[in-house]
Amino acid sequence: MAERRVNVGWTEGLHARPASIFVRATTATGVPVTIAKAGGSPVNAGSMLAVLGLGAQGGEEVVLASEADGADAALDRLAKLVAEGLDELPETV
Repeated sequence: MAERRVNVGWTEGLHARPASIFVRATTATGVPVTIAKAGGSPVNAGSMLAVLGLGAQGGEEVVLASEADGADAALDRLAKLVAEGLDELPETV
């Protein structure tokens, strides 16, 4: 299983707009991905409700994971998005 540990770069955490950007980016990869708080239970990273339910705060560590083909490239892109707290969906996702 491929996994990336990253600190949430959005100061407000994974709430509303940042969660929407993250979920759209996850869906765009075409790879099933989970997200969890460090030490927590993973949830579907493509589900807005599941991502909001995490309550991940800015600076908090989250774990992105996937067992699918192409997971490494997808997780690299998603980890960069989360770490940098981008305000828009990057064209490369």
